[in-house]
Amino acid sequence: MAASQLLKQKKISRETNNKKLVPIQKKADVDESDESNNASAASSSPYRFLYRIPAAFLLLMILFAWSSSTTVISGSYAHVCISSRKLSNLYCLSAGTSGNNEAVRFPGFGEENHNDNATNNSSGGGVPVSTTTIMLNTTHVVEEIPYNHAEPVYVAQNIVKETNDQNSANSTAAATTTTIRDANATSNSTSMFINTYIYNKDDEDLMTAAQAVEEQLQVLRSWRSNSSNSSSSGTCDGRGIFVYDLPSKFNKDLMNDDCSNMVPWMNFCEYFTNEAMGEPILKLGKGWYRTHQYSLEPIFHARVLRHPCRVYNVNEAKLFYVPYYGGLDILRWHFKNSTVNVKDMLSLELMKWLQLQQPWVRNSGKDHLFVLGKISWDFRRRDGEPWGTRFLELDQMQIPLKLLIERQPWHVNDIGVPHPTHFHPHSDSDIVEWQSKISQSDRRSLISFAGAARPGAPDNIRSTLIKQCTFVADEGICRFHNCVSGGCDQPESLIELFMESEFCLQPPGDSPTRKSVFDSLISGCIPVLFDPFTAYYQYPWHLPEDHRRYSVYIAKEEVRDLKVNVVERLMKVSLKERKEMRRYIIHELMPRLVYGEPNSELHKFEDAFSVSINNVLDRVVKLDSPL
Repeated sequence: MAASQLLKQKKISRETNNKKLVPIQKKADVDESDESNNASAASSSPYRFLYRIPAAFLLLMILFAWSSSTTVISGSYAHVCISSRKLSNLYCLSAGTSGNNEAVRFPGFGEENHNDNATNNSSGGGVPVSTTTIMLNTTHVVEEIPYNHAEPVYVAQNIVKETNDQNSANSTAAATTTTIRDANATSNSTSMFINTYIYNKDDEDLMTAAQAVEEQLQVLRSWRSNSSNSSSSGTCDGRGIFVYDLPSKFNKDLMNDDCSNMVPWMNFCEYFTNEAMGEPILKLGKGWYRTHQYSLEPIFHARVLRHPCRVYNVNEAKLFYVPYYGGLDILRWHFKNSTVNVKDMLSLELMKWLQLQQPWVRNSGKDHLFVLGKISWDFRRRDGEPWGTRFLELDQMQIPLKLLIERQPWHVNDIGVPHPTHFHPHSDSDIVEWQSKISQSDRRSLISFAGAARPGAPDNIRSTLIKQCTFVADEGICRFHNCVSGGCDQPESLIELFMESEFCLQPPGDSPTRKSVFDSLISGCIPVLFDPFTAYYQYPWHLPEDHRRYSVYIAKEEVRDLKVNVVERLMKVSLKERKEMRRYIIHELMPRLVYGEPNSELHKFEDAFSVSINNVLDRVVKLDSPL
């Protein structure tokens, strides 16, 4: 059903407890063809038509038109929510809540399986739920130029043909390639083009909703710091960081006492060595460790403790860091038969502790920072569901700044930061050495995919990608690395695969984001994304607004509906474009995506930690400055 039909009327209801605006969720139960026929009859003879329709049936039609969409105005943002028979839940592109006053989840509400082992969920991944469609039958719009056959191309004799004949536009796209736009374009024109690039430019409603998401991202981008690394620029005046000395049960005890039984199938203790970087990976060289994807909290904590702007007097501080390991707290309960009261207990104790602290009381936490190493949905439990905690739904947690590996796009104080990778450089020379190594790497495969199928999730496109990849009996075209039964437990094998590949397929897993996106980027492999929420709407401080500089986007709907062959599409990207994208990734992007070791001495480069803490510091300084 077209979004223009679905968004005819709007309804707003107010939540009485916390005064939040929430949409009322309804399901569309009238067939699109029936609706259009009825509309035609009404227009030809409106009075006769209305006279013949029983009042009850007419009321049902009105309710249907009303229930198909909802728009919520919150501050300066419009959140367009759409429901249809093709969506199992109300989906809000820019913001929204479900009918029970809880936040509507994106595809799934667990997190990406670190090892992609579908058989054992070895990373402690999310709840096994099917992926909800994000876009409504939208058309992937790409600015195209004729392919230059003078450029070298990969050629395969047996490329699987799964394109629907009825979609002639895709056959045209197969003979073209995407242009790389001028990076100096203005923010407004860039964001509008990016929305057009992802969504059907003729669908004004979805474009408006996408633009609302972009406007929030622009707010976050406006918080970016113009200062360089504080450790080398002497900019700590008026930028003191106070680190709360929390009782150990809120952080260290979660690592030391619970690491052996945090999840039933794995011992986390080995991942918490070397200040949570894990054991060294000698094969990959200096600065490489077996870091778990949920180790962000202790890694960040170790860096803040050594930050040159750290102060020990609360009166000298602008920023107050709360080292609560909330991700590890909830991880230990994910797969145990525990009540929601048990899951919420430690976070509620933290709130009581903070309310006794004068800096928290003074500004209601607006100058406080939390870093959470799991996705936002794990801290936004819905009523009647057992998964996660309600930590980020607490009233006290609406004002503070939160850094997460996956943010909720309509909460502006949720800020996405990169997943921890296995690379933790000590010095600028470590980064330069790695840049040189991956720049010279022999990329003997055009495409690679490391992952596993999700047979229990029919909307997931992984099986289709695996089929398209393996159909080509040539590893020079596409290599599939199967992660079933521990096939991706060794990070060196994955990093080597990415180093030898031009493109790395990165479909969503249990949630939109994926740690593997960052593993591929730091290996110089161009990520191929299928969902805008995987990266484009997540990391405004660490990734550029123009995502065409570092990635290729192919709508997952096109893949799922067999309208595009991904292998064939990527074979049409010119050598010149691949080289330019890889140059940008390696030399301009990569240093900002890795977390240096706790004692790192980076002067030339800003790593992911420095980018994050400098931006947060600038933000709280501006909040405290007089207008």
